[in-house]
Amino acid sequence: MNVMTGVLLLAGATSADGAVPMDVHHVKVYYEPGRFGGWPANHGVWQWGDEILVGFSRGYYKDLGDRHHIDREKPEEHWLARSLDGGETWTLEHPAEKGFLIPQGEALHGIETPGLPIPESRPCPGGIRFDHPDFAMTVRMSSKDAGFSRFYYSCDRGHTWEGPFLLPQFDTAGIAARTDYIVDGPDTCTLFLTAAKPDGNEGRPLCVRTEDGGATWKFLSWIGPEPKQYAIMPATVRLSENVLITVIRKREGPIGWLDAYRSEDNGLSWELCSTPADNLGPGNPGAMIRLKDGRVCLTYGNRAAPYTIRARLSDDGGRSWGPEIILRDNGLSQDIGYPRTVQRPDGRIVTVYYFCDPETGPERYIAATIWTPPTP
Repeated sequence: MNVMTGVLLLAGATSADGAVPMDVHHVKVYYEPGRFGGWPANHGVWQWGDEILVGFSRGYYKDLGDRHHIDREKPEEHWLARSLDGGETWTLEHPAEKGFLIPQGEALHGIETPGLPIPESRPCPGGIRFDHPDFAMTVRMSSKDAGFSRFYYSCDRGHTWEGPFLLPQFDTAGIAARTDYIVDGPDTCTLFLTAAKPDGNEGRPLCVRTEDGGATWKFLSWIGPEPKQYAIMPATVRLSENVLITVIRKREGPIGWLDAYRSEDNGLSWELCSTPADNLGPGNPGAMIRLKDGRVCLTYGNRAAPYTIRARLSDDGGRSWGPEIILRDNGLSQDIGYPRTVQRPDGRIVTVYYFCDPETGPERYIAATIWTPPTP
């Protein structure tokens, strides 16, 4: 494993010594007094040129100490935010008002919304055109431990959605799915999930694939050995026809970190290749994309004080990583992160995450940082 040490501060990033933002700036995607906005990593981000769509959870704010500050006795809703100008401005959408993306038995954070009819999850009949130019898919879970998972898809840039469709359990105690997929062809999609361990606790990552438009899914491989505590939330990119790299969120005891695994046989087997972040406090998932220049970009929240949003770049397919880039360093607490990242046509990067800061107050909100990666 190879981890390069050091911290890089972009000219526009905020630093502890008070650097003035220049080529990095922050945008509020969703903020509402008394509310909680969280976890874009769970929902997904989709991009069509300068049009960006991101999902997130909307609940009610409540101070719960070291836990997520969402009131678990009030509903949690699935919302979308859409930008038509590369992340500079955003409009909000509540798909449940049109009967789409209604939470189903989500026992993690809040109760179901009263009065909304809960659609029944059903087997997918197939026929999905994964390579449709306006395609989007979101994959959701009912429990982080032993539970069922489902997916929805859209062919009109997330304005309407088909589903929910059940995912198989793949002979596990349960599947806890977040959105991480790679479209490989008209009928073929590779999906990266987390399964409950045999004792029912979270979790261990796995790789599955459909080659018939979503009608059936085949187990391909486990990603790494069964962990002592948990290994969850893959974030994956394709480097070539047969090479994949994924970053896994891991935790043992009080310390969480990110490990990168590489597959040279299109997901049939995996080898640990690096540890791009070795101490994130309680831990945070990564978001990973391949840049136009071929480098891999990893973004993540650091829940070890000081609470920050960071990035790292790799020019050798994830085997080693450059110094940490501090995108934002004024977090109010460890309840931040869960990013999603895209690169705009002009080369700038948009990283969306949830955050809280001293200026805004204790409410968690959805933010976007727009930044330019250092030149190779």
